[in-house]
Amino acid sequence: MEIAQFVSNVQGLTAVAAALLIGLAALGTAVGFGILGGKFLEGVARQPELTPMLMGRMFLMAGLVDAFAAISIVMGLYLIFAKNPFLTEVLNLATKTTTGA
Repeated sequence: MEIAQFVSNVQGLTAVAAALLIGLAALGTAVGFGILGGKFLEGVARQPELTPMLMGRMFLMAGLVDAFAAISIVMGLYLIFAKNPFLTEVLNLATKTTTGA
């Protein structure tokens, strides 16, 4: 019965971790894009002749901000759909304790 409780705890906490990874990545990206867009508009309003240069740099930074979200989402989806590495360790420890090794 204890093994089942450990397995359920690991699976539940893994789901919470995946949700936090995906949710906070989306939130951080939204805030980053909001600040980036606002600063771009401020820069264009002050010096309209620099619009092409500012736009190029804005898209470069947008790619960097979006890369962070993509990495976090991939890590979260890995925890959800792939073989859970934490669960594997718990099961290995459980089999060692039940066999007496």
